[in-house]
Amino acid sequence: MGRWWMLIFLPFMAHAAGEGAWQASGVGATLSHRGVAASSRALAPSQAVSGVMTMVAWRYELIGPTPAGLLVRLCSLSRCVEIEGQSGNTRGLTNVAANEPLRFVWEVPGGGSLFPPLKVRSNQVIVNYH
Repeated sequence: MGRWWMLIFLPFMAHAAGEGAWQASGVGATLSHRGVAASSRALAPSQAVSGVMTMVAWRYELIGPTPAGLLVRLCSLSRCVEIEGQSGNTRGLTNVAANEPLRFVWEVPGGGSLFPPLKVRSNQVIVNYH
């Protein structure tokens, strides 16, 4: 998968260039049951960073259809923020330590099996901090 999506967020990265930014990506998760949350692996900076988050750009890609009622949160160790759609940005993690890893958490409310299961191909974040 290419990094074409980074072009969408280039203005955010350019703004943060004088302050700092890190990016991370990973494989997704599979969710087979309603009422159960599935978490991605931690996405963390590849080098030491300090400061606090200002804006986080995010993107994830699903394999197959989006289940009705899908709830997605982007979480640090200390805070979660609900996100909408498969890409965007949020200031909901402002003032969280810039070195905290982030995780995507997917959940479909209710009970019973999901058919087809929710399959997340990939997920990425770009974290701006100062």
